[in-house]
Amino acid sequence: MTNELRHILEGTGGATEKNLIQTALLYLRESQTASGKIEKSEFVRKEDEVKQICAFASQRHLWYFSIPQETYIGEGAEQKVYLNEDGKSVIKINDTIFYLSWQDYFISLLIHNFLFPNTAYQLLGFYQQENILYSVVKQPFIESTDPTDLSLLRVFLEKNGFKHKKNNDYFHSELGIILEDLHDENVLTNQGVFFFIDSAIYLIAH
Repeated sequence: MTNELRHILEGTGGATEKNLIQTALLYLRESQTASGKIEKSEFVRKEDEVKQICAFASQRHLWYFSIPQETYIGEGAEQKVYLNEDGKSVIKINDTIFYLSWQDYFISLLIHNFLFPNTAYQLLGFYQQENILYSVVKQPFIESTDPTDLSLLRVFLEKNGFKHKKNNDYFHSELGIILEDLHDENVLTNQGVFFFIDSAIYLIAH
């Protein structure tokens, strides 16, 4: 892992208050420390994290009480997507079902922003529906001008240090990062440029 990425994930070397994703991640870590529980993410109880995030959202007035359904675009297994009123960005609500912990989810957002700044996520707040907690994030809206050629995508990723694992999954041994689910709906092509709008991102070890 590079020092720059380590600083981002650890919240060092910068003002984390300007990055709400970092701030939320550090809040969860500090809450564990305060409770005397310093555990790896695979041992963290999501139910406990949800309580901590709810407290965090209330303290900072980050609750969304409704999502405009008339702007609904589509959804995947873990999130629903809405066109923002500015027409230049999308709003996504995510229940983190693909992640063992909310910490892992926030880490994935930070890594995404590090790797793909042209489609960076901004954490706006949180939303609850039927006792399910969702993050509310904003991301630039990308229009696809051409179908994504997955063979060219593989060449692009391998030139940038990622090795193909299987299907649409890749890993970077130096960075310690796994990228999964990079199919043609999650990587769009606009004027010959790849835009990574969605993927499952994990640290190999952290």
